[in-house]
Amino acid sequence: MHDVVIVGGGPVGLFLACELGLAGCSVLVLEREPEPGSPFKAEPLGLRGLSPASVEAFYRRGMLDRLLAAAGVPDWAGADPGEAPSPPRRGGHFAGMMLDGTKFDDAALPFRLAGPAAEGLLTSLEAVEAVLSEQASKLGVEIRRGVTVGAVAQDDEGVVARAGADEYPARWLVGCDGGRSTVRRLAGFDFVGTGPRFTGYRMHATVVDPEKLHYGFNLTPTGMYLQLAEGNLGMMDFDGGAFDRSQEPTREHLQAVLRRVSGTDVTLGEVHLASTFTDRAMQTTTYRRGRVLLAGDAAHIHSPLGGQGLNTGIGDAVNLGWKLAATVLGQAPDGLLDTYTRERHPIGAKVLDWSRAQVAIMNPDPHAQAIQAVVRDLLSTVDGTTYVLDRISGTSLRYDLGSEHPLVGRNAPDLRLEDGTRLGDLMEDGRGLLLDFSAGRCLHGSATGWESRIRYAAGPARDDLGVGAVLVRPDGIVAWAGDHHPDPEAFDRAAAHWFAAPAIR
Repeated sequence: MHDVVIVGGGPVGLFLACELGLAGCSVLVLEREPEPGSPFKAEPLGLRGLSPASVEAFYRRGMLDRLLAAAGVPDWAGADPGEAPSPPRRGGHFAGMMLDGTKFDDAALPFRLAGPAAEGLLTSLEAVEAVLSEQASKLGVEIRRGVTVGAVAQDDEGVVARAGADEYPARWLVGCDGGRSTVRRLAGFDFVGTGPRFTGYRMHATVVDPEKLHYGFNLTPTGMYLQLAEGNLGMMDFDGGAFDRSQEPTREHLQAVLRRVSGTDVTLGEVHLASTFTDRAMQTTTYRRGRVLLAGDAAHIHSPLGGQGLNTGIGDAVNLGWKLAATVLGQAPDGLLDTYTRERHPIGAKVLDWSRAQVAIMNPDPHAQAIQAVVRDLLSTVDGTTYVLDRISGTSLRYDLGSEHPLVGRNAPDLRLEDGTRLGDLMEDGRGLLLDFSAGRCLHGSATGWESRIRYAAGPARDDLGVGAVLVRPDGIVAWAGDHHPDPEAFDRAAAHWFAAPAIR
C-alpha cells in the first residue's frame, strides 16, 4: 500500500508528487495517457505563462535552472544574484486589454525583494512536465501511464483506486485529473458554479492571407481573436458554449468563426491542431471528502483568461504537499489538513470571479463595451496596472493566519543573509525555515527541538525588512514574525501550531 496515490500526471499532480516524495512518503502517480508527450503540450498550443509565484515554487525546490533550460531561456533577468538585478520584465492583459509593464509600481507592494524568481516565465507544458517528472523519479515517486481509473472506494483506514481488474490501495488519494475529473465524480464532490457564455478555440493553422489579421489580442464587436504568431490563433465566439466538444472543429467551421469574430474574409489553409474550451466557472464546495482530496482543475475550472489555471493548481499542490506529508508521517497537529480547503478554496473562488469579470467585459454587447471603455482608462494608470499585474503574479497572496503582523500569512520575501545565502536556497529540502536575524541570541535554544522539521539559520540580513526573525512554512508562507528582540515563547506557540509538538520529531 502506498501512502498516497495521485490520479493525474500533469504539472499539478507531478508537483504534488515531488512535494510528498521530498518528505519521504511513498507515492504512486496514475496517468491515463500512455505517453508523456502530446502535440497539445508542446509549442505552440502548449505554451503557458508561469506566474512569479509559480516560478518561485520551482526556485525554492532547486528546479529553476532546469526549468529555464527546458524552456530554452538563455537570458534570465532574475538569474544574477548581484546587488543590482535587472528590472523584472512584466506584461499581461486583462480581458484582452494589454498592460504596460513599465507602469508597474514595485514600491506600492509590501515586503518585496529582488531575487532569482522575481518574474514570470513563458514555457510549454511539455517542458514543465519534463522537469517535474525527472524530479519525481529522483525522489522515488512511481509513475504508471496508460492507467484509467474507473472506481474509487474509501473507508476510515484507506482508499482504493480501481482501473479494470487492477487495484491501487493507499492511505490517501488525490485527484489531479483535470477539469473533467473522474475522481471528483466518483468520490461524490459537489461541483457548483456558472455555465458558459462562449466557445473558445485554439488552433495552429496555415493562414493564406495573414496580413488581414493583427497580432496580439483583438477585441471586436463580434467577439475576440488572438494571434501570438502567424497561424497560432485563439478565438472567442459568444455562442453560449454551444459548440464546445459537441463536434470536431473542422477547417470550414474554424474559418467561419474566425471571419465572424475578426470582421475579415481571411482564409485558412491547413489546420494542424485545434481544440475548444469554454468559460464555465465551477468549483467543488470542499477540497476534501474523507481520504480523497482534489487539486488543480479537478477542484476548480474557469476560462483560461489571464493564465490563472495552471498557476492556481501549482499553488494548490504547494499548499497541500507538506500538510498531507505531515499527516501521513504522523507529524501533523490537529486540523492541519483541514487548512488546505480553508486556505485554498477562497483563492480558487477569487480566480473564478477574476475570470467571470473578464468574460463579462469582453461580451460583444453595448453595456459590456461601455464598461470596457471605463476599465481601459483605469488600466492606463499606474495604480490600475499595478493592481492587475499584482493579482496575476500571485506573490501578494495573503492567508488569514490570525496574526496582526503584516508579514504573517504572506509569501515570504527572498530574504538574504550577509553571506549571500537566500531564503530560497534554504528551502530545497522541503522543511520549514526559521531565519533568526538576532544571531541566535533569543531563539536558538528554542529551535533545537525542531531540527528534523524546521531548518535554522542565523545571522544579520542585507535587508531584514524590519523584523528580527521569521518562521516560514514549507510552502513559503510566513507563519510567524518577531521584532528585533523576538519572544521565544511566541515562536514556540507558532511552531507548535503548524508543526505539532517537538516530542513527535
